[in-house]
Amino acid sequence: MAVKDRVEAVLNVGLRVPSIMLLDVLYRWDVSSFFQKIQRSSLSNNPLFQYKYLALYLHYVGYILSLVLLTLPRQHLVKLYLYVVTALLLFAGHQVSRDYVRSELDSGYEGPVYLEPLSMNRFTTALIGQLVVCTLCSCVMQTKRIWLFSAHLLPLGARLCLVPLETIVFINRFSMIFTGLEVIYFLATNLLVPYNLAKTAYRELAQVVEVYGLLALGMSLWNQLVLPVLFMCFWLVLFALQIYTYFSTRDQPTSRERLLFLFLTSIAECCSTPYSLLGLVFTVSFIALGVLTLCKFYLQGYRAFMNDNTMHRGMTEGITLLILAVQTGLIELQVIHRAFLLSIILFIVVASILQSMLEIADPIVLALGASRDKSLWKHFRAVSLCLFLLIFPAYMSYMICQFFHMDFWLLIIISSSILTSLQVLGTLLIYVLFMVEEFRKAPVENMDEVIYYVNGTYRLLEFLVAVCVVCYGISETVFGEWSVMGSTIILVHSYYNVWLRAQLGWQSFLLRRDAVNKIKSLPTASDAQLEQYNDICAICFQDMSSAVITPCSHFFHAGCLKKWLYVQETQEPVPSCQRVQP
Repeated sequence: MAVKDRVEAVLNVGLRVPSIMLLDVLYRWDVSSFFQKIQRSSLSNNPLFQYKYLALYLHYVGYILSLVLLTLPRQHLVKLYLYVVTALLLFAGHQVSRDYVRSELDSGYEGPVYLEPLSMNRFTTALIGQLVVCTLCSCVMQTKRIWLFSAHLLPLGARLCLVPLETIVFINRFSMIFTGLEVIYFLATNLLVPYNLAKTAYRELAQVVEVYGLLALGMSLWNQLVLPVLFMCFWLVLFALQIYTYFSTRDQPTSRERLLFLFLTSIAECCSTPYSLLGLVFTVSFIALGVLTLCKFYLQGYRAFMNDNTMHRGMTEGITLLILAVQTGLIELQVIHRAFLLSIILFIVVASILQSMLEIADPIVLALGASRDKSLWKHFRAVSLCLFLLIFPAYMSYMICQFFHMDFWLLIIISSSILTSLQVLGTLLIYVLFMVEEFRKAPVENMDEVIYYVNGTYRLLEFLVAVCVVCYGISETVFGEWSVMGSTIILVHSYYNVWLRAQLGWQSFLLRRDAVNKIKSLPTASDAQLEQYNDICAICFQDMSSAVITPCSHFFHAGCLKKWLYVQETQEPVPSCQRVQP
């Protein structure tokens, strides 16, 4: 991407962040309570505060302005910000001119400015300030007519010409009125620009909807506005302001425990509106994407980006956070309650990230163990990541149990981390078996049996964990407080994590037993038959020191044929002649 494209992409996001911040402020602002405070104060007699409905209309105008800033094309958005900068510069020039006139009135000196050092200093400072303002306005508006922005130089010129101070006051007012008339003329000449833009946008939107449909329109706006990045930047700005406000108001250093509480409360403060909650969701999604990308890069280097998996995009974690926040009414809670609830939600999100890391690491680690790759660095990276995924979920579960009282809901939450550790343990054991086979320099015929029993053991442990969760939930329901939600969770958990796992495990056991019985019914080849056959196993492509003979007179390792029949569920043909086994 060229530098120009990068700058345009940054501007496309950065210039729209204030629109989201304005929407967030308008959502927080309660008009009714605001007017109640006004009525209790001395401002209630001010006629500007007598029209409540006018303020309501301004409230809605703020929403419209925010949406316009959010959806305005980048070129027009840049122009709008340039106009705002020019207006601020003109206001700064007015302030400089007003301060200069006041300082001259206070001094009372009406002689030549070059004869009095203080007067000369004031004049030089004001002149430099006005020249800077005029130059910047000319550059921002891209015009050579610098006189359009030099009305505030009139009081300085009048002072240089020894005009009386009382007259300079009127000249300063004239310069202010002249600048105001210029602004009004500019606004009047561009009065129909918003209408023309809205008309053009409506025409284009109608054409897109007619040709491609609403879904295509939504995707186009999503890509053009870069909403995920926009909301993430908005939330990061909010979070940075929250942290800065906290540390700028405290003089004492913060302890480590206090830092954790500060982190959670700052996040809780920054998700009190739907807009900030969406910002947190997209921020978590990008953090998850970054962690998973680093995991892939750590394991495979640059090769990891050649075959990227679309399933590991970090959206699962963001959607999980959004669903939990909506279901628990996160934004409606008090800050302290929101912080404690966020700690549990973030624990679930981190557990989901660790599970995704395991899904990335598991096939890579097993393939590395079976590929006979002798690179120590690759093996170290794989084993170190597995050890991290083994220890860290257990440590997280231990820490959250220290902060919260154990109940059914907490047990369900930490069970996912326990299952992650069990799965990593099974992966490491199979990796060790592959490495043992590699060091033996010869294939182990019963290796499939050992791997099957290892997988079966940790699958059984997973099943027992699910059963323990169900039993604990039933005991709490019977002897504790009964609720419809708790009973529903128990039923769903029992069906998906207990009943379906039990069915799958029993089916796997039956298939394995049938395969073993079929192999036992086949005759074993003698040494003379193996010498006469003089071929390799068609399944594993290894030499055969022992084999079984199928009814179609083909030779296979007993373990290979058993694995073939088991994996293919005993209904697929033998790989040599494609004949279905009885």
